[in-house]
Amino acid sequence: MTFEEIVKDLKAGKYKPLYFLNGEEPFFIDQITELVEKYALAEDEKAFNQTVMYGNEVNMTTITDTARRFPVLAQRQVIIVREAQNIKDFDNLLPYIDHLQLSTVLLFAYKNKKADKRKNVFKKLSASPHCIWLDSNKLYENKIPDWIIDYCRTAGYAIVPKAAGILAESLGTDLSRIANEIDKLTLLLPAGGEINESLVEANTGISKDFNTFELQSAIIYKDYLKANRIINYFQANPKNNPLVLTIAMLFKYFLNLLTYHYQKKATPHVQEMARILGINTFFMKDYTEGAKAYNAVKCAAIISLLREYDMKSKGVGNVGISEGELLKELIFKIMH
Repeated sequence: MTFEEIVKDLKAGKYKPLYFLNGEEPFFIDQITELVEKYALAEDEKAFNQTVMYGNEVNMTTITDTARRFPVLAQRQVIIVREAQNIKDFDNLLPYIDHLQLSTVLLFAYKNKKADKRKNVFKKLSASPHCIWLDSNKLYENKIPDWIIDYCRTAGYAIVPKAAGILAESLGTDLSRIANEIDKLTLLLPAGGEINESLVEANTGISKDFNTFELQSAIIYKDYLKANRIINYFQANPKNNPLVLTIAMLFKYFLNLLTYHYQKKATPHVQEMARILGINTFFMKDYTEGAKAYNAVKCAAIISLLREYDMKSKGVGNVGISEGELLKELIFKIMH
């Protein structure tokens, strides 16, 4: 099942006897675990029927012995095993899968790695009709803005796509960190309110005017004055604006723009082109405008430049030139 499907069932009060949540993205695992911990039992039922264990402190025999107990004055008992990836004797779960206790909700939070489905115990778990199996995968960087928009919508708020882009560009792919920032922003809004760039700047320390998102825009529209202002800001605040991240963002844009040039005749529909580029349709204007200023040949030359300056930022072929000066050189060459 998907994360969204699992959450929908849990909110509807539908529980399975087994949950195995595994993968490299802890956010989805934590969210489901929290829902089960908070809502599977009423508050007055938790004292006798909810048990939290840690994989580095218990063995599977202890877990399954506890799971076979009956609930006390409740419909179910809940057992949550955190850090389940540290359990050494997972194979001892096999007999329980065959003869599980239907009044127990047993959840394994197996974080920061994927379980090896070639092993019999995990193969059997994933195939069991009584087990909800989640593969919690890291999101690709280009999926983060859409995830931010969906997260806000689910929480009952809106966010303008540009603000979502700024958050994604500034916070990276750490979903827990992004969600925490969004949650803080929504506290400042009325129910159903909208997060915009000004709110982000005023409350997160992220500038709405001086960021790589705006630098990219200045390059697209060949706004030399704006580009120089942003470069000067970056030069004055190097810790918050490392050159390697700026180069990575521009590399992704021009690689996409080159793809756009070669796909635009065969892909006339905006939605399909956005899917190919892996972006929200809101950002398609950056490519239609960018294509006017930078043809395919120029895009290829810029990509080569970005590779060159990426190496220079790491000290290869660079004799003491600062990151700020390297960025000035790079942007000048891109825009001329």
